[in-house]
Amino acid sequence: MPHSTSPTPLHLPPSSGSRTPSALLAVSGSTLVAVDLRHADQPDRPYRPDQHGYQGHRSPDRRAFAPRRKRRPRRPAWCAPYVTLFATPGTRAFSAGALLARLPMGMFGVSAVLMISQTRGSYALAGAVSASGLAATALLAPLTARLVDRHGQARVAVPAVLLAVLAQLLLVLCVSTGAPTWTLFACSAAAATAPNTGGMARARWAHLHRGGDPAAAAARHTANSFEQALDELCFMAGPVLAAFLCVGLFPTAGTLAASVLLLCGTLLFAAQRRTEPPVAPREASSGRSPARLPGMPILLLTFVCIGAVFGSMEVATIAFADGLGAKGAAGVLLALQAAGSCAAGLGFGLLRLSGPPQRRFVRCVAAMAALMLLPAWAAGGGSLLLLAPALLLAGMATAPTMVTGMTLIQRHTPPARLNEGMTLAVTALLAGISAGAAVGGWAAEKLPGAGGYAAPVAAALLGAALATAGFTRRNTRGGRGRSAAPSV
Repeated sequence: MPHSTSPTPLHLPPSSGSRTPSALLAVSGSTLVAVDLRHADQPDRPYRPDQHGYQGHRSPDRRAFAPRRKRRPRRPAWCAPYVTLFATPGTRAFSAGALLARLPMGMFGVSAVLMISQTRGSYALAGAVSASGLAATALLAPLTARLVDRHGQARVAVPAVLLAVLAQLLLVLCVSTGAPTWTLFACSAAAATAPNTGGMARARWAHLHRGGDPAAAAARHTANSFEQALDELCFMAGPVLAAFLCVGLFPTAGTLAASVLLLCGTLLFAAQRRTEPPVAPREASSGRSPARLPGMPILLLTFVCIGAVFGSMEVATIAFADGLGAKGAAGVLLALQAAGSCAAGLGFGLLRLSGPPQRRFVRCVAAMAALMLLPAWAAGGGSLLLLAPALLLAGMATAPTMVTGMTLIQRHTPPARLNEGMTLAVTALLAGISAGAAVGGWAAEKLPGAGGYAAPVAAALLGAALATAGFTRRNTRGGRGRSAAPSV
């Protein structure tokens, strides 16, 4: 008879004081199987061996069969657009380099004025040397940007910044050794070879988020807002840092520190090659200047008016504070205006806007003209405490206007000439700042009381009129009002 392999159960007698058998034994072939029944009524008993090493019955964990709670979807953070923007590899590194290289742009002017006035004893000479540097920048910056478009950012930015830093060091040497006056003008003009790092950073963002889809357009809007906020931060912190170094340490400390920051920041920026836009073919980067492309003249003229607002507002605020015997408070007041613009720029980048940017630009310039009335009204009260919040609110229209204007520059300029197009916008701003400073100084001297604030109001109204007339006329033309340049 063949041997049976089916298990034969055998109950052991119960342990003392228990009605339940202590174990169940079964024979399967040559294997004895034992199941502990002493704790069958305790399914949650831990799975532990007894004193004889017998592990007994292992009950399943009830928590494994419990229904899981559904997790609520996380709400996107308020800064999600910026988090997404910097998720691209390499963006944080080139943004850090651009910030370091841009901070000296707000330091060189103040440093030169303080350095020359303290060593040569002439504010007139200091102002003239500083103005010659701005004039040279307006002439050389577009040429440098054209070279960047044709040969690449790293190949042009590094030698250009080396020349600029060398010129600044020679300026320090000439001032310290009492060199002839003409050498100061020559060094200041030679320092204008510094590349437009802000424009190159915006060109990188436009390359990383190129295309006409809504996601790419939203990313470019956030990037332009971030870059404008950095500009405001640099022009807010730069003069304060320069004044602290020149007055607190020694007269040439501001220029020396700015030169080091410019060199280190540009080298760090140029080293990020994977985010650098490719060099376009020579045929694409040649042709007529972007200033002559459709839509660009009215944009550049409006940028001149915006620069006039900046220049005249600075002079009017300094003159008003000086008239009240608080000239030292002018820097704090102007910093409040820049802080308002910086905060508005960051907030503007979080918005998801719709509609044509031309219409948005017209509205932004009109809002700037309306808000420029606040400082004029506050100054009429003769109180700095009333002027401070007015300048803070007035500055909040600056960043949205500049961001929208740069967006239009990117739309109207071919990608192969993008650095040159944005540098032309900066040149227009510099021209407006120079003209606005002159007109604002005349108004502050000739008009009584807070009459100096009439200059920024007039410049803002002129810019709003130009933008309204120019873009409204282009929109009524239908298809001819659109730019022929491809989207970036």
